[in-house]
Amino acid sequence: MSPRDEKLLRMGVVFVWLATAAASLWEFNGQSMALLANAGITDPRLATVLIAVGAGADFLVGIAMALWPSRRVYLTALALMLAMTVVASVLDPSLWLHPLGPLTKNVPIAAALWILIRQAK
Repeated sequence: MSPRDEKLLRMGVVFVWLATAAASLWEFNGQSMALLANAGITDPRLATVLIAVGAGADFLVGIAMALWPSRRVYLTALALMLAMTVVASVLDPSLWLHPLGPLTKNVPIAAALWILIRQAK
């Protein structure tokens, strides 16, 4: 893979992480809370913590990939994404059937991260 292609792939993944963090916060009292409520998490304090921690983790991983691309950062991103996917799958398995793919998008993202992991020095 050319360095240009690798950077394009990395920036695409960075965009997804940062956009997810921003959307989670933008929709804090809207879709973010509704998503957790649909999963049975109705305590507003717990929901607030979960949304803030999730958005913070997404933001930090996105920034780390943008500024310090390395095998360790990509592995961290992959592990976090897999953990979040498992948790979301347990809380609301119907997300796998959502037409916009909130969980299915993680399959190509995992593939992209795997390529970046293998390319990293």
